[in-house]
Amino acid sequence: MRPKPDPVKPEQLSVWDFPRPAVAEPCDAHIRIEHRGVIVAETRNAICTFETSHPPSYYIPPADIAPAVLRRAPGSSSCEWKGAASYWDVMIGDHVLPRVGWSYLSPSASFVMLRDHVAFYAGPFDRCTVDGETVIPQPGAFYGGWITSNYADPFKGGPGTTAC
Repeated sequence: MRPKPDPVKPEQLSVWDFPRPAVAEPCDAHIRIEHRGVIVAETRNAICTFETSHPPSYYIPPADIAPAVLRRAPGSSSCEWKGAASYWDVMIGDHVLPRVGWSYLSPSASFVMLRDHVAFYAGPFDRCTVDGETVIPQPGAFYGGWITSNYADPFKGGPGTTAC
């Protein structure tokens, strides 16, 4: 059963109006990930994915990710629309954040623009921002959306939303 969406405030979008199946679009928002004093990634050239009930996920081009912070992690998963996902650890000195990034090395035709871009879970990092606003991680262990004040909830992953 679909939860009742919260009222949309001026300048907000409801994630319940996002499409299903998901879509990917270029995004010029300023995306920044910081951890332990290191800028892990910073871009204005992300690809954003939008899917019903989810806050956006931001896929960052490899050129905008700090050199030598990514290490391929074991395991994979599958998205019904994007294809097979590979996972990445982030390494800062001797500190490792396991499986905090994912990418599609051979995405489906509808998501070919995601090839080689990496998305990151916001929760493990000290600070992730969109246009200077610190994001809140999407609820749920599997979901990787970034919540900002631009989007009205409830977001999939929270109580009462996992069956939608």
